Amino acid sequence: MTASQDTSDAPRPAAALPLRARALLLDMDGTLIDSGPAVERAWNTLLREHGTDLEFGHAQHGRPARQVLAELLPELDAEQLDAAHARIEQLEIADVDSIVTLPGTERILRELDAAAQQLGRDTWAIVTSCTAPLFAARWGRTGLADPAQLVTADQVERGKPDPAPYLLGAERLGVPPEATIVLEDSVGGLVSGTEAGARTVAVTSTTPASELAPLADALVTSLDDLEVRVDGEDLVLARRGS
Repeated sequence: MTASQDTSDAPRPAAALPLRARALLLDMDGTLIDSGPAVERAWNTLLREHGTDLEFGHAQHGRPARQVLAELLPELDAEQLDAAHARIEQLEIADVDSIVTLPGTERILRELDAAAQQLGRDTWAIVTSCTAPLFAARWGRTGLADPAQLVTADQVERGKPDPAPYLLGAERLGVPPEATIVLEDSVGGLVSGTEAGARTVAVTSTTPASELAPLADALVTSLDDLEVRVDGEDLVLARRGS
């Protein structure tokens, strides 16, 4: 049995807020922004181009494109996989007009930036399965300030659900991973965060709550359910208004 299976087979509490941490590690797509329709349009276009009637679904969300391609189109050789990866990147970068910021994102980031100013250190990072160019295209559409720290799929050898992305995010913030909280909307992202040693909060924007709850310390419908405050040298992530 793999570590990922161990994680998913062991139910975890789904209402553990408030949580204390030194920093937050935030997924982007489905957590901070809504790129779902654009993602599905791009992927379903690619799949049609490859002559398959497969559909991109929630099980593929939150994972690096190369991993998803290898799973959905296992017949591709290395050269074809490279070409398909370049094509999906092209399709996704070209389709950002419909991307919007999800409820609560702007406020949570303001709270984290205020906490960073008060504490004199970075308090958050984005850890995304996008490549750096795709991140820039999507995040640039939001008009939000650049994150304090950033980890993209092309900066790690193994993407989510491997723990490497969240381990690197914690390292870049200068905190141990067990002192972070990961906010995620996908099964793969939650497994990645848990195996890195972080606590996790699941956002039910792209994946059924029944699939996320066993993997998360807490479950919310959006970041608008949450607030961040400072207590001593720590961040406290709590349900809004509690």
